[in-house]
Amino acid sequence: MDGTRELLCGVVEGFYGRPWSMEQRKVLFQWMQRWGLNTYLYGPKDDLKHRLLWREIYSPGEEGQLRTLIVESEKRGLRFVYSLSPGQDIVFSSPCDIKLLKRKLLQVSELGCQAFAILFDDIDHSLCQADSQAFSSFAHAQVSVANEIYQFLGEPPVFLFCPTEYCGSLCSPSVSKSPYLMTVGEALLPNISVIWTGNKVISRELTVEGLSEVESVLQRPPVVWDNLHANDYDSRRLFLGPFKGRQPQLVTHLQGLLLNPNCEFEANYIPLHTLGTWYRTGREERKDMQYQYCPERALSAALQDWMDELRKPLQPGRRQEDPRSSGSRPGVLECADCHPNTIEGQCVQGDSPSPSSPEEEEEVRREEEEGRETKLNHRFHQGPGEPGGVTEEKAQDIVLCGGKAPLSDSQVRLLVGLHYLPHEHGPSAQGLLQDLTWLKANCHLVSANDKKAPPQKAEEWRSRAARFLGVCEEIATLHSTVVSGVNRAVLYDLYPYVWDLRNTALVAKAFICWLDGRVLSDDSPLGSWRNCFHWCGTTTGAELLGVESEPWVFKGGVSGEVQMLLPIGSNSELFSHPPPLFPTSRLYNIRPYQNKDKVELYRIVHQLHQRAHGSPDSTPRHPDLIGDRCLGPCLALCPEYSVVLEDELGVCGCVLGVVDVRSFTKRCQNCWMPAMKDKYPSHTGHVNTKVVVQQLEEDQGQYPDSLLYHFPSQLHLDALPDLVDVSVTRCLLTALLTALKANGE
Repeated sequence: MDGTRELLCGVVEGFYGRPWSMEQRKVLFQWMQRWGLNTYLYGPKDDLKHRLLWREIYSPGEEGQLRTLIVESEKRGLRFVYSLSPGQDIVFSSPCDIKLLKRKLLQVSELGCQAFAILFDDIDHSLCQADSQAFSSFAHAQVSVANEIYQFLGEPPVFLFCPTEYCGSLCSPSVSKSPYLMTVGEALLPNISVIWTGNKVISRELTVEGLSEVESVLQRPPVVWDNLHANDYDSRRLFLGPFKGRQPQLVTHLQGLLLNPNCEFEANYIPLHTLGTWYRTGREERKDMQYQYCPERALSAALQDWMDELRKPLQPGRRQEDPRSSGSRPGVLECADCHPNTIEGQCVQGDSPSPSSPEEEEEVRREEEEGRETKLNHRFHQGPGEPGGVTEEKAQDIVLCGGKAPLSDSQVRLLVGLHYLPHEHGPSAQGLLQDLTWLKANCHLVSANDKKAPPQKAEEWRSRAARFLGVCEEIATLHSTVVSGVNRAVLYDLYPYVWDLRNTALVAKAFICWLDGRVLSDDSPLGSWRNCFHWCGTTTGAELLGVESEPWVFKGGVSGEVQMLLPIGSNSELFSHPPPLFPTSRLYNIRPYQNKDKVELYRIVHQLHQRAHGSPDSTPRHPDLIGDRCLGPCLALCPEYSVVLEDELGVCGCVLGVVDVRSFTKRCQNCWMPAMKDKYPSHTGHVNTKVVVQQLEEDQGQYPDSLLYHFPSQLHLDALPDLVDVSVTRCLLTALLTALKANGE
């Protein structure tokens, strides 16, 4: 590399998905200046005028925003690189298309931009008939256009070219023997830099050997477009880990390195902070510490600074768009001011009044707390002395949970560890997956039908189970704290991922609780699979499918891997549901049914019955009737398939399962109905009692054989109407299905 030329190091906004807002980019420039980065490349794939509508010039309003962005970057000492992606439909031999391409870039140049990139990534290799007659190859067509545009712009000091074969895995037959890359290296003007992502689209490591090979073919050092933290290929993954796998010695083999990070802007604090550390380390030439970059030390420093950032409220000029406003056009330079439903991080809807001052925000918070207290007082209309009642002290504790508090140091480390890097899990995720794998493989140690298991082994199982359940509880608390956190911008960017992991942890926790002491049939999936688990949990799911796989081969990250370890892991639909419109910090727990829960569950179905009929209690003489009809048979005859949902206020829902309806009906007739006839004796002479018995008998009616042939099982779910997060009831149902599947049902 020419020693007089500064290494390009910074950020490329080049992901698929909604582009960042103008205000977010301004904050990005502040970060980059603070951490010593020097280059920003503008190229969001979903900006219509960057890719799909590349021929269209910018409107006067868009010109003004783009000029402002260029000026802001220059104020921060950054190089602004404007990129265009015409490859999807350009006719390389068309004078009209070349003229439109020049017109578009000339417009940007007149706004003050002095650095450009032309991108031909992620397009078809084929040429149209006109281009096939004009050019000898696909590479010659691209190089011809790039050279012409470069000269038309006056040979700017920075001009980047992204080839269609932009990584080792896309080269045919290989990097060193690719005719396409050879043509690019030979025919592209020498001062045009070529973009490269490494041996993969998302490379685990960048090595001197790998870069030397491509440098030899391209006849110039490449500019790395680094997708290490890109997450646009998986809606359930986020990467908060440090910049890693790229030794600072690489700077002597590069013309630049630009990180293409997470789509969610606020998730990029640690990746960019540590990138800055890497870049500064590479420029230092201390004899005793040359090129000593430690990702762990860089992460610790970034975590400390991010903790300070998380304690700050959303500040003016850093507005966060409403996560529900996805219907608006992902325009070229759309800023948050264009969205009237967004006010300083407050998510509002329609014409609803919204707080615009600290005093009004405090008033809204106070009203929310008062509403919470009202729910506590009226949920079951009961006093603190009754079973399941809520004391005044407990109610106050629950209300205080809604206050805004910063994430603790341990919670931030948990958050990062669970959303680390595409090829590597953090310590917290590794421990979670290792424990779940071991607990599932050794569940026979606590099975009620295994009499040979040594007591110490059962104790080991329960000890590891307690550790696993503890992490699941920490995840639930993390979710609650993120929702209640003071930094609302971080909330809306991280919430969907923390929410998804919380739901998966809810189901996994319920499954482990169910395994403890449950009877597993010998031919159940767990009974037959328990010797088939040898995965250690230190790698990612993509590595299980092949060392050379790209990270998107295995979807879901930690959530996906926990899901795959559950008996119903292949049923992804059960785990795929969008987060609620209004984030809630309420804590939930899903666990197996216990006898003490019967009173609460009866009360719930009684309340739901009254609500559905809109009338006072029609059975005051028999307060247990509704519970006996709806829940009684399942709780009495198959409690092992009864699962309870509870929140801070107590039990708030349940799901009951019947594996074989036909045999269950017979057991009800033989066991349940005689008990009910004793409970509601007809000899009392009351008409109401006779009606009760008749209703109970009708409930146990016969189902058609044609129905039971296709649907032999039955599920019954009840939940209180104040559960605003409907995904929790879905998790409740999934927990029961997991238990059924684990036992071979």
